[in-house]
Amino acid sequence: MTSQKTDNLLVFSKTADYRHDSIAAGIAALKRLTNESGNFKVTASEDASLFTPETLSTYRVICLLHNSGDFLTDEQLSGLQGFVRSGGGVFGIHCAAAGMLSSDWYRRLIGAHFDMHPDPEFGSFRIVNGSHPINYASNTDGLPEKWKDEWYNFTSHPAENVTLKFLLEGDPTTFKGGKHGSHHPLAWCQEFEGGRSAYIALGHFDEAWEDKWFSGWVERGLLWAAGREVEIDRAFGRN
Repeated sequence: MTSQKTDNLLVFSKTADYRHDSIAAGIAALKRLTNESGNFKVTASEDASLFTPETLSTYRVICLLHNSGDFLTDEQLSGLQGFVRSGGGVFGIHCAAAGMLSSDWYRRLIGAHFDMHPDPEFGSFRIVNGSHPINYASNTDGLPEKWKDEWYNFTSHPAENVTLKFLLEGDPTTFKGGKHGSHHPLAWCQEFEGGRSAYIALGHFDEAWEDKWFSGWVERGLLWAAGREVEIDRAFGRN
């Protein structure tokens, strides 16, 4: 899905607690995807000093890749707040929900805070809201019948956040330890305080980035967070 427009994308992967081995694979895949499409110019960093109003204003979207613990100071978190309130987009992947657990604002931005997961195993998930642009190609790109991951539970049910639009849900009959009932949320998006955010709980392993469905879903999520869903519509003949 190529574009004539290129936005600046900050892929931020600083961790202050558990660190995922798949961070390097995620960065490499995001650079490859965006280079091929021309949709974004990627800056990959773990330097939290970038989170100032001046620096963040040069980016259209921030991808929070597997962040954990208190990876931002209060001042840096304020910079992120200003970015969102100025219309910026945020896309969180997997462990991003385990970041900034003391910040209720961050919880609302991501949509939920991570609680725990059972041991990784194969399970199944399904599309919710197939008409949403992020989900457009989920059938043509081959939605996996089985998927190996850490099946996240959250400190509260994401449905308690009434602004969220759910996009993927797990089938808890196919994996152990789910705590969120028959509709186990795994991905969602929202309009938030003047900006946009989207989140996907999948992506623990390197192999996720080798999957056409997953990488396509992430790129469409980044475009949606950037306010560029019209380009997704055009690519899939929806306008």
